[in-house]
Amino acid sequence: MATMPSLAAGRTMADVLAASKPSDWRPLDPNNTLYMDLPGGRVVIELQPDFAPKHAANLRALARARYFDGLAITRSQDNYVVQWGESDGKKPMGEGKAALPAEFTRPAAGLNFTVLPDPDTYAAQTGWVNGFAAARDSAKGSAWMVHCYGVVGAGRDNDVNSGSGTELYVTTGIAPRLLDRNITVVGRVVQGMELLSVMPRGKGAMGFYEKPEERTPITQVRLAADVPAAERARLEVLRTDTQTFTDLVESRRNRQDEWYKVPAGRIDVCNVPLPVRKEPS
Repeated sequence: MATMPSLAAGRTMADVLAASKPSDWRPLDPNNTLYMDLPGGRVVIELQPDFAPKHAANLRALARARYFDGLAITRSQDNYVVQWGESDGKKPMGEGKAALPAEFTRPAAGLNFTVLPDPDTYAAQTGWVNGFAAARDSAKGSAWMVHCYGVVGAGRDNDVNSGSGTELYVTTGIAPRLLDRNITVVGRVVQGMELLSVMPRGKGAMGFYEKPEERTPITQVRLAADVPAAERARLEVLRTDTQTFTDLVESRRNRQDEWYKVPAGRIDVCNVPLPVRKEPS
């Protein structure tokens, strides 16, 4: 398998990012960005309609229906996930739907897939598509998003078509890759993970909170496109189809920071940072 080009000696990830060009970055699309406001601050979630278009559309509809407003964080399972929303479907959903067809995988054709040259335990090939960690199986012609830290998915029951985004979870522990292709991944948190990862662990089964007062309320969830421009989070993410990102990956595969004495020479897709920064003034 081909390897990535070697990085100039001594360059660290910080060096790579410092040398990046404006064209290496892309702003968040307001039509695919959700703001979840909690008492402690704002969580910014980027949706991925290339992989889960029906769920992305449903989440836009739910946000516009104010569906999540007043709901709560209901679960925090140690080294696994934090979950929010509701499962009983009693709250009005506007144009949102209570259940959708599963979007576990999609055809691999047509994706701008940046390949990671290192082997993976769960997939024939891993890499990135437009800023999201992904995997693909060329023999079957399928691709899917993988469960890295910060990934947001749609909870479901045993029926694969029972999820819709009314219940969401975010990965807060070691990447649970066994969930890949078993649940619909809708996006990832690009800002505010520090608000979710510190949620008190629930003492109930699977980390659910047993008492209402243990839950953290959700103030509101809004689509960024529906928020006045002056109130939006001005963020941009590093494009994963650039030489800068290739250099960043190589800097992590072969750590050249002074502290590291033995570079690993390889890396897992979930251990590659996906940089986010404020838009330059």
